[in-house]
Amino acid sequence: MAKALRCKHVGPDPDCQFVAQGETEEDILKQFTHHGTHAHNITDYPDELVQAALTKIEED
Repeated sequence: MAKALRCKHVGPDPDCQFVAQGETEEDILKQFTHHGTHAHNITDYPDELVQAALTKIEED
């Protein structure tokens, strides 16, 4: 079953419409960090941010 993570639930911009989707948490985190780097200029992904993102992944 597909999973999804909405940037606005974790990222710095509550209006961001980006949604990372995939079959695994690894796929979603890869998309999420790529988006964060390129769209929001995030260069550091501390464990706290990664853990927060993991808790916001939903079944799609």
